[in-house]
Amino acid sequence: MTDSTRRRGLMAASALLGSVLLLSGCSGSNANADGNQDSSQAKVDEAAAQKTSEAQIAITPKDGSDNASINNSGIVKVTKGTLSGVTVTTADGADVKGELSADKTSWQPTAQLERSTTYKVAAEAKDSEGRVAHENASFSTVSPSNSFIGSFTPENGSTVGVGMPVSINFDKAISNQAAVQKGIAVTTSSGQEVACHWFNANRMDCRPQNYWAENSTVTLKLALDGVEGAKGVFGVQQKTVTFHIGRNQVTYVDAQTKQMKITQDGKTIRTIPISAGSPDNKTYEGIMVMSEKYKETRMNGATVGFTDDDGKGEYDIKDVPHAIRLTNSGTFVHGNYWGAKSIFGSVNTSHGCVGLSDTKGANDPNTPGSWFFTHSILGDVVVVQNTGDKTVAPDNGLNGWNMSWAQWKAGSAA
Repeated sequence: MTDSTRRRGLMAASALLGSVLLLSGCSGSNANADGNQDSSQAKVDEAAAQKTSEAQIAITPKDGSDNASINNSGIVKVTKGTLSGVTVTTADGADVKGELSADKTSWQPTAQLERSTTYKVAAEAKDSEGRVAHENASFSTVSPSNSFIGSFTPENGSTVGVGMPVSINFDKAISNQAAVQKGIAVTTSSGQEVACHWFNANRMDCRPQNYWAENSTVTLKLALDGVEGAKGVFGVQQKTVTFHIGRNQVTYVDAQTKQMKITQDGKTIRTIPISAGSPDNKTYEGIMVMSEKYKETRMNGATVGFTDDDGKGEYDIKDVPHAIRLTNSGTFVHGNYWGAKSIFGSVNTSHGCVGLSDTKGANDPNTPGSWFFTHSILGDVVVVQNTGDKTVAPDNGLNGWNMSWAQWKAGSAA
């Protein structure tokens, strides 16, 4: 054997041995000095675990969600750590302002999110060792076509009369009325029982059996976020509203005597001569609640069906003073400057309203119209009697008091 041949043989043997050793090394086990077998993969896992943050970040809603709540979305929480950075942005890059909790374990938007908007969340947290964890998510909020809201009366923080019901008008027809009503609570500091009544698929009013107790506080809670009011249509409101009940003022209008008696706590404080609806245009009878007040307003007969042969209104007065609405169909108590002073207390001449003596411009505080306007608040009650007309419909304005308590409760979906 030549030297070159022997060298080639040794090199081949060396290569073979190296291959054996290489395969042995990839098998994942080798003996240490104590003879124990250790896993190289276990050591890698152990090392990785030592470098990974223990902080666990949770984002609500989960990544990829659609039809997300506009009240309870974009919320970030962490366990086993504290938040070191949270950014929430819209798809076009606008930042959403938020608030970090005192212990830095949660973050939430400070304002309600917009509907039909995609948001991106990026969150960072650190554990006790300062190791950083990251989490990202994207979600889209519910669209207007897939959501409903309720416009309510009265306004938050207002003071109203004893007859003011809670009236909620929904912008979508509600077919699942029981679920929606369950998400609405009306309570009063007086302890009166409150029941709700559905007039139709879009309107629900709530009231006690008798007028609200004076000087009480009423609370309306809307917990409708995520409530399915109709198939594929979800609520988005989550809020609490409170309003105060003022003094107990009830006014009695007698179309026969043509006098109006204003009472507080059952005692008459003033009597005012009036002119109600004429025999051809009688005023509705029944219990009516003041829903709007205008120092001056326009009244056009064409808007309520009083027209001449040419289609124009039988009247069109652009500056009616001291007008207080009683029905949606156009019944008001208002000042009248165009009629002779002699009609008040002696003859009914109106198209269905209750008129009081007043002056043009609504600037004379000494007129009956001005006095009544000044001494009335929304929610005060006006009881109209002896007109010879039918009782006003309970849903024509805020006039559900014209239903018995049994009838009222029968309209509940609860």
